[in-house]
Amino acid sequence: MARTHGRGGAGPRKTNKKGQVKGSGGVRRRGLEGKGATPKAEDRVYHKAHKRKLERQRRDSGRHEQDKAELVVGRNPVVECLHAKVPATSLYLVQGTRSDERLTEAVAIANGRNIPIVEVPRHEMDLMTGNGMHQGIGLQIPPFKYADVEDLVGDVAATGENGMFVVLDNITDPRNLGAVIRSVAAFGGHGVVIPERRSASVTAVAWRTSAGTAARLPVARATNLTRTLKMFQQNGYQVVGLDAGGEHTLDTYDGGADKVVIVIGSEGKGISRLVRETCDVIMSIPMTAWVESLNASVAAGAVLSEFARQRRLAD
Repeated sequence: MARTHGRGGAGPRKTNKKGQVKGSGGVRRRGLEGKGATPKAEDRVYHKAHKRKLERQRRDSGRHEQDKAELVVGRNPVVECLHAKVPATSLYLVQGTRSDERLTEAVAIANGRNIPIVEVPRHEMDLMTGNGMHQGIGLQIPPFKYADVEDLVGDVAATGENGMFVVLDNITDPRNLGAVIRSVAAFGGHGVVIPERRSASVTAVAWRTSAGTAARLPVARATNLTRTLKMFQQNGYQVVGLDAGGEHTLDTYDGGADKVVIVIGSEGKGISRLVRETCDVIMSIPMTAWVESLNASVAAGAVLSEFARQRRLAD
């Protein structure tokens, strides 16, 4: 009896077809289907707009951190802030704190300025400050309200005056910032511009050092100092950078007639490269040979005083 193979005794089926005999599994059909709406440019990770979005989010996050309310603690600092008329929303006192002359003075000033006085348990003040070094008193200061640079330029243009601004680069000490604000106010300047990042901001320390002038002189923050300086130039301002080895000195430069922006860097770093390259003029301050540099606020005072003198002579 013959042996059979496979089902029903039939041998393997032969075929002459070449190539793929199975279907594509729906791949070609899915490939023809629509992929939905095109994502926004800022949502595409490879697009420049996405990078700009991330940078904006980081910047906004940093601004949020800087703009939080500040709590000044300690009897002397609180009394100094109150005397300097630093704006405050509340005076906190720890329940049961022993009174002395400074605490009594702080309460009297707060009452006179209608600042709410809030008594809190000691453990709550410890949590608010992160330690127990508050001496039983704290003054809450709201975030400083910064001006817009372009608005300041427009406001000065509306008055018909020749504007005089100070731009600070690499200044991280709030005491320096406060002293510059005070000098700008004293010599008829129109405002101070600081970077949003890596810069001192208007804190209670800057308020105190400014001796209250921060309440009246506008301070603006710039996202990019180079772009801000170019904006000033487009509005007719001469940008003068203070740095050693400049083509002008304070003796040879006439800052009395023009709209001027004075750029001041830190005592150690000076002004940054891109900012320096954007300046129209680099100017130095004549000094005794063995003195290497001046503190930023001292340099600002010297230049502003001379420019104010030149403006008085020009009038």
